[in-house]
Amino acid sequence: MGENATTHHTNSANNGANDNQIGFKSRVSVIGSGRWGSVAAKLVAFNTLNLSSFHDEVKMWVFEETLQSGEKLTDAINRTNENVKYLPGIKLGKNVIADPDLDNAVKDANMLVFVTPHQFIDNICKSLVGKVRSDAEAISLIKGMEVKIEGPCLISTYISEQLGINCSVLMGANLANEIAEEKFSEATVGYRNNREIAEQWVQLFTTPYFMVTPVQDVEGVELCGTLKNVVAIAAGFVDGLDMGNNTKAAIIRFGLREMREFCKLLFSSVKDDTFFESCGVADVITTCFGGRNRKVAEAFARNGGKRSFDELEAEMLQGQKLQGVTTVREVYEVLRHRGLLELFPLFATVHEICSGCLPPSAIVIYSEKKNIFPV
Repeated sequence: MGENATTHHTNSANNGANDNQIGFKSRVSVIGSGRWGSVAAKLVAFNTLNLSSFHDEVKMWVFEETLQSGEKLTDAINRTNENVKYLPGIKLGKNVIADPDLDNAVKDANMLVFVTPHQFIDNICKSLVGKVRSDAEAISLIKGMEVKIEGPCLISTYISEQLGINCSVLMGANLANEIAEEKFSEATVGYRNNREIAEQWVQLFTTPYFMVTPVQDVEGVELCGTLKNVVAIAAGFVDGLDMGNNTKAAIIRFGLREMREFCKLLFSSVKDDTFFESCGVADVITTCFGGRNRKVAEAFARNGGKRSFDELEAEMLQGQKLQGVTTVREVYEVLRHRGLLELFPLFATVHEICSGCLPPSAIVIYSEKKNIFPV
């Protein structure tokens, strides 16, 4: 993986040197238009208007839907300058152009922002093979991983391998609705080798209310953003069973511990300091108190596990997708394949509750097992 990433970085850096010639302006495309995708487009569009190194226009690829009114979602976004389904009441910026044609949305763009539910990235990448600029840089805001026979693959790595371009990541304590309302938040950009590319992404996303910090640890940053949703599911079970704040705090601490160990199990290069960035402990805290995974898991527990996550997701999220349930299934498969389930009792228990093998109340029973990792 490291060899591929280095190759992509080198190609992108060489092309990037040409891009820095006087008069060159970067073009940005946002691939995804859910709530977080729309917020990302808003952040980026603010800066492309105000920075001379970018073209004003930001294309945002939209998975086309027909609204109850009969109007196409793309047409509604372009007419109102709002994502009326996923982010109503928030102006995206007049330079955001919604486009239902994926090929057209990325045409000529040299900075690609991927922000879709992770279960869709496979088809998106396959559709884009041969369609993106060879010197393009990508950044993934996607939480999740691809689990294949040969082992787990991070979304950023998958994008890099499929499209032959470098891919950084942006993760953090980022509840989309709060950022949309321009309440102060922060995030972490994870990059591999090229600090200059990282600084370009920092420049593109940073606003007076959104502070971005670069960290040279793609794997750590991305896995934190992925695994925090599993901990949030556990926190939701605690809330749904009215177990209280002490229990929730304990679950968060156990979750952080397993996050750290899982990261280091897959990638020994992951840095301890990464867990103290916005992508680490801050993201776990905000997601365990305010995210959609916590919210739906709470409802699941209050219903005694008798209503499925799919049913609750459809009822409660208005088209948004849960990430935690899919992620914990993928994590479980990695651990089961390696014979390490007993070393990750919280992750294992969350999956077994989600899949109906255990009741929600089992979320605290696991703690009676022997602690494997040092506190």
